[in-house]
Amino acid sequence: QVQLVESGGGLVQAGGSLGLSCAASGIIRSTDVMGWYRQAPGKQREMVATTTSVGSTRYEDSVKGRFTISRDNTKHTLDLQMNSLKPEDTAVYYCYYRDSRWSKDYWGRGTQVTVSS
Repeated sequence: QVQLVESGGGLVQAGGSLGLSCAASGIIRSTDVMGWYRQAPGKQREMVATTTSVGSTRYEDSVKGRFTISRDNTKHTLDLQMNSLKPEDTAVYYCYYRDSRWSKDYWGRGTQVTVSS
């Protein structure tokens, strides 16, 4: 089984920065996709950024140039550096891992990010 535990959320003013971290345990393959999703109140969960060990990285359009995803395959950690935060970035942020062998998705419990205007 895979377990994902997020940390680093909190309250920040608009224009500020926050860093999120995800610690993964279990059998994690470096070639599988890991990423960050978020869900704001009343909205569907959306992809923020994803990455694989071969360097394939994707970002949601609204965070491009502001957020940076990084992955340490030795430590099985996934980070998200968020700069120039906006109130619309307020959401619960979830760590995600896709086990391609079984087509199974794993999610962390989420961490709240609140950006005040």
